[in-house]
Amino acid sequence: MSSRIILTDACVAEGAEWLATADPAFARARGLVGVLPLRREADGFAALLRAIVGQQVSVASARAIWARLEGAGLTTAATMAHASDDDLRAAGLSRQKARYGRALAAAGIDFAALRQLPDAEVVAALVAVPGIGVWTAEIYAMFALGRADVFAPGDLALQEGARDLFDLDDRPGEKTLRRMAEAWSPWRSVAARLLWAWYAGIKHRDGVI
Repeated sequence: MSSRIILTDACVAEGAEWLATADPAFARARGLVGVLPLRREADGFAALLRAIVGQQVSVASARAIWARLEGAGLTTAATMAHASDDDLRAAGLSRQKARYGRALAAAGIDFAALRQLPDAEVVAALVAVPGIGVWTAEIYAMFALGRADVFAPGDLALQEGARDLFDLDDRPGEKTLRRMAEAWSPWRSVAARLLWAWYAGIKHRDGVI
């Protein structure tokens, strides 16, 4: 069975309440970060391409590249498949990400079928495509499919947010954070939203823009 689907702000609020009741650290975080964002987007090719664009770059850089791709009309499978190297480079894609975009266009993913798969099978289906790692697949499951119990422990901001919120000596690695997140089921994607918001607060607190 797939996890519950997050559809509205009320779903996120329900998850945050559950987490705050389950763990005092999350209660403290919720009180400080305020209302959490819904962060839902339509599923399909564009959402997955956007996740690929966001790999290993800042949020600002990812937004800028995505805006250029949209402006050039390169956010569909058909246009990505037929785009020239110069087109993709002009939009800000590295050679590697251009290759990944084309691989995604050629993969023929049945995006409607993904909606019916359990969380683990969604991730397994997506990582079979070149350029899609576990992080990208988990981000897609969280925000395009709205899965309530998916987490992305390979995300550095989540790791750093967890280190600070839970007062850990070191930033937890992916395996350690995945184990920690088991205690946050069935609302792990809301836990991620809390940790991202907490991390954003760290940056402001430390004077990082």
